[in-house]
Amino acid sequence: MERTPASGERPPLPDSEVIARPQRRRFTAEYKRSILRQADACQNGGDIGALLRREALYSSHLSTWRQQRQRGELEALAPKKRGAKVVVSPLVVENRKLLVANARLTKKLKNAELIIEVQKKVAAPVGQPDSEHPDRRGELMNATLQLGESVGKAAACRALGVPRASLYRSLQPVVPPRIRPTPARALDAQERQAVLDHLHAERFADKAPAEVYATLLDEGTYLCSVRSMHRILAENAETKERRNQLRHPQYKKPELLATAPNQVWSWDITKLLGPAKWTYFHLYVILDIFSRYVVGWMVAPRETAELAKRLIADTCEKQGIVADRLTLHADRGTSMTSKPVALLLADLGVTKTHSRPHVSDDNPYSESQFKTLKYRPEFPQRFGSIEDARAFCQQFFAWYNRQHHHSGIALLTPEMLHYGMAEEVIQKRQQVLNSAYARNPERFVRACPKPLPQPTAAWINPPIIASATVGIRH
Repeated sequence: MERTPASGERPPLPDSEVIARPQRRRFTAEYKRSILRQADACQNGGDIGALLRREALYSSHLSTWRQQRQRGELEALAPKKRGAKVVVSPLVVENRKLLVANARLTKKLKNAELIIEVQKKVAAPVGQPDSEHPDRRGELMNATLQLGESVGKAAACRALGVPRASLYRSLQPVVPPRIRPTPARALDAQERQAVLDHLHAERFADKAPAEVYATLLDEGTYLCSVRSMHRILAENAETKERRNQLRHPQYKKPELLATAPNQVWSWDITKLLGPAKWTYFHLYVILDIFSRYVVGWMVAPRETAELAKRLIADTCEKQGIVADRLTLHADRGTSMTSKPVALLLADLGVTKTHSRPHVSDDNPYSESQFKTLKYRPEFPQRFGSIEDARAFCQQFFAWYNRQHHHSGIALLTPEMLHYGMAEEVIQKRQQVLNSAYARNPERFVRACPKPLPQPTAAWINPPIIASATVGIRH
């Protein structure tokens, strides 16, 4: 197993930038000269190999760049000063910015006045259904087109609650529906009724059309194709499912909200690979979705309801959970839906909810936390023993709760948010930013920077709020 270095050195953090359009890696002339100087200073081949791996380069890069240096191309590409720059007064720059902002705001105000005026014209009386306004749709489309000439079609559609697809469809010429003629070789009404009578016959009442077709063929009778039989049954609404198949219930999507710690917990179990093939250790983790704090975890050789019951009971006791205050969310695993766990939660006054079957998005916080665990650079491919797995998890969860600055909670650590230290930390960050702004205000173009605000809510499946305006969808 690979362990964290004893010196405590942190591994290099990955670059967080995501390029919208993939690009090949490019090297500036200054970077090439820097790499060549470092390569020339290397005493042996091992140092050069370490340099190449550290910079993600190949030896062919060095060969090419050395040839360019000999030809003088790197010096030719070096940036050169072309003379003294024209000094522009800060007041002139600020005045230009204000003029541009004023023009932009004036245009927005004009567009807003136009939108309000049109909205007043097309607004229907409150409580009056559209059925009493037969021409309302046409009026709405015409108003949207007129407004779109001034503010743009997209803005006009948003303002009046008209889907853009409907607007563009209304601009298309109306094509009358094409009436398909009845083919000359089609079955007439008498023949169709004869097919239906055969399908309704007592001996064929429980047979599929293919069975009926084959039986009639064996008897020397041909009425029509199998597909025509299906078509005739569909015309008479006789193609419903008759087999005794399992009909799954319609599961409701869980919608959970947490506005403070210890309101909603999410828990799950993941497998850790053991020393040999087909051997696993089971990691149980309970996570607070508001603070992302891991309130309880356990490494066990197997997955059982009794172990889950013990973990939940001990964790509730450590966190001081009182009845009717906590919701515990999980997927539909055997341990999560077991009777011992359900009885324990009922005794503790804890509400339990479950994800929909085969929907991993219903338990996103636990899934995300497991990904953070298994994508850590020190996470081993296999654990030599259960003690080895516990030792690793002790280090990981200590780091995760106390040192990991989580992007989902304003770059606070889970411990800060869970135990009420977030406000103090954000105030100290603001003081640091104020000092930086006071030293170099010109580096901050808009205003004094502010730290990310403290999160106020965490959702599992937030509800989709329907707009009051007809036609708007989110």
